[in-house]
Amino acid sequence: MKITPLLTALLVTAGLYMFVFEREALIAFAQGSAAENAASAEADAEDDAHIVRVVAMTSEAETVDSSVVLRGRTEATRSVEVRAETSGLVISEPLRRGTFVEAGDLMCELDPGTRQSAVDEAQARLTEALARLPEAQSRVPAAEAALLEARARVGEGEARLMEARARLQEAEINRNASRSLSEGGFASESRVANSDAAFESARAGVTSAEASLQGIESQIISAEAGVEGAIAAVESARAQIQSAEAAVASAEREIERLSIHAPFDGLLESDTAELGSLLQPGGLCAEVIQLDPIKVVGFVPEAQLDKISVGARAGARLASGREVMGEVIFLSRSGDETTRTFRLEIEVANADLTIRDGQTADILVEAEGQMAHLLPQSALTLDDEGHIGVRTVGEGNVARFAPVTIIRDTVDGVWVSGLDPVVDIIVVGQEYVTDGVKVEPTFRGENG
Repeated sequence: MKITPLLTALLVTAGLYMFVFEREALIAFAQGSAAENAASAEADAEDDAHIVRVVAMTSEAETVDSSVVLRGRTEATRSVEVRAETSGLVISEPLRRGTFVEAGDLMCELDPGTRQSAVDEAQARLTEALARLPEAQSRVPAAEAALLEARARVGEGEARLMEARARLQEAEINRNASRSLSEGGFASESRVANSDAAFESARAGVTSAEASLQGIESQIISAEAGVEGAIAAVESARAQIQSAEAAVASAEREIERLSIHAPFDGLLESDTAELGSLLQPGGLCAEVIQLDPIKVVGFVPEAQLDKISVGARAGARLASGREVMGEVIFLSRSGDETTRTFRLEIEVANADLTIRDGQTADILVEAEGQMAHLLPQSALTLDDEGHIGVRTVGEGNVARFAPVTIIRDTVDGVWVSGLDPVVDIIVVGQEYVTDGVKVEPTFRGENG
């Protein structure tokens, strides 16, 4: 006997039983299943309604050359007002503004007047002083010879004094002996008188020798004074020569000041002094500026100061649209007390002198590179607090706001920093989502 027909019969019997005797329960069961399916479908539809479809791009960070952007102006490398050092009438034809002058070119010449006579007089005094010097020098040897002669006579005078003192001592001994013998009756009165006379004579000889020695010493003092006087005369003659030379130099310098020359190569920013005009000391002859090379000057905020160093490459775009390149030659170490900025100078070649002093310039100074993302400007948005940033696709396809810092704006987009190395950026629909909203991204390609 086969089991299949038996099972079929049982199933048919059970179905008939349920349909006939349990019809209400069967209908209730069927209605409950349909309601559950409808609720589930409604919930799925509601979830689909809260998911926002957006367009996103996957961006990878790249190393970009960073730079510091400044606003500045061009400035002449040198600018000086050439002024007169003496007074006089201008006797040269004026040079007109805009004329190029080289270092040493004559710009203004003044009337010499009587200044040449002052030079001649000073030269004559110098010649006279030079003539006095040999005469004064010739007196020195004679005075020194007289001093040596006087000093040589000192020894002779001292010897005579010693001899006179010896004779005095001998005469005193003889006198004493004669007196002793005379008191004993052994010598005559005449002998005593002779010994007294000899003693007095010896004492007079000592006095004479001392006087002679004093005279020699006086001669030495006089000779020394003569030597000092002769030397002083030589020094005086030399001082007169120096004074005369100074007078000559001063007179010649006054002549040199009559010609006013260009201090360096440059352009005349003003006409030179007009023919016939009177210049006083400090009077303006002309203003000269040097434009090759020229400086581009800007002021760096202290927040960007550490990004710049002397020698860094830099460029500038003038108001006319012309772009020039150079390098940083100066960065101030003292900031402005009011603006808290630091002066920056860039040297730029200007051989054709077409860049003028005082032109406005946008300055770009090269700084150390950093990691950044290149994004379309339309991808940028603001959060509720006004911070600039982008919307990203986070884990679980949830929208997140990420603040960014703009590094550079280009024709291809904007370079920003502050994001992860690889990030999914919402580029279409970011304005319609907030943090935590689920999104359904459609990717259009990396860095697209």
